[in-house]
Amino acid sequence: MIKLDLPHRRATLDDAAAMAEFVNIAGEGLPFYLWTQSAEPGQSPWEVGWERARREEGAFSYRNTILREENGKPAACLIGYPLADEVQPPDYSAIPPMFVPMQQLEDQAPGTWYVNVLASFPEHRGKGYGAELLALAEQLAVNEKKSALSIIVSDANTGARRLYERVGFRETARRPMIKDSWEHAGKDWVLLIKPVS
Repeated sequence: MIKLDLPHRRATLDDAAAMAEFVNIAGEGLPFYLWTQSAEPGQSPWEVGWERARREEGAFSYRNTILREENGKPAACLIGYPLADEVQPPDYSAIPPMFVPMQQLEDQAPGTWYVNVLASFPEHRGKGYGAELLALAEQLAVNEKKSALSIIVSDANTGARRLYERVGFRETARRPMIKDSWEHAGKDWVLLIKPVS
């Protein structure tokens, strides 16, 4: 585990609300849409997101999260983890259809360190925090003995793609989105990979 110094730090349970916002920003509204579907009566979609952020295990967990602070408050977020070196193909019929294209792309990136979420609050964009966090992701990948970083992004998210390609990510595959009633301008999910050493 690499040592972090402020302004970067590992998330805690108290960061759940900010994490949910970052996840929704990175997911371009898809997380909120899904949380709305799974909220219990009397529970807000955000509360679903907060609960998931507080989990001890799973992809979206505070344990997989690094925050970039500004003035003592979260300004940007990296959530990621190493993928297994060998893919055990899941039963795609057991996965909600909207997630199947993303899972198929993730399955094409075995042995990489997967950037699940990279996001900044709108008022902190353009400050280089995304590039900072991607540099940390590279350190984490090397620490985990992974040979590459991987990330999945919407084809419509041109700003994020510019950042990823500027720091060395390249498109390796894409799959058509399955949207149900989620409204989004994109057509495809795109897998980008960057070798690290």
